[in-house]
Amino acid sequence: MRVFAETGLVALDLANTWDAYLDEPERLPDAAALRRFCAELSVTSDDDDGAEDGGGAGDDGGAGPEQVADRGEVADLVEVRAVRDRLRAVLSGADPADRSHALARWTAELPLRPAVEEADGVPRLRLAAVPGASLAGRLAVRAVQELLDLAAEGDWERVRMCAAAPCRDAFVDRSRPGRRQFCSTRCANRAHAAASRARHRS
Repeated sequence: MRVFAETGLVALDLANTWDAYLDEPERLPDAAALRRFCAELSVTSDDDDGAEDGGGAGDDGGAGPEQVADRGEVADLVEVRAVRDRLRAVLSGADPADRSHALARWTAELPLRPAVEEADGVPRLRLAAVPGASLAGRLAVRAVQELLDLAAEGDWERVRMCAAAPCRDAFVDRSRPGRRQFCSTRCANRAHAAASRARHRS
């Protein structure tokens, strides 16, 4: 079974729960799948600090993944899928500036608050979900913070969607040249084979 936490980033792993390469693209078909996603990404049922610490892994002060199951009802599933659709819309922008504007518009709609956290004795400003935010809202805020972190690290232009149709998985190009087009070796091989067949036909 394919894991959900392939990168550990909600921003990418949630976007990739829709995989058009599969016969059944929906990887969050039910509440059980949503529970597993939350468990793998260390999302708890009261994750107010999730956007600040990258998901609260190892935080015994919050509720465990078992309690996420109580929130994994149909309404939560529908809302999380809507967050995924908005996230994919942001990531699908071919131009980094367009993605930035789309991210800014989405951020303005989210239930978030500024929070200052300490890292090695140095304060830094982070985004956190407001108390009482829904599961979908908390996932959205965490995803936005992760995208801002990628931008701060200089990787914004390297955030891409796979070019090997029908796959449109999101990924970060970590290659030195920065010209990677495909999310995986599987998709690269498929694309190269398709191009080779096209050349032979012509």
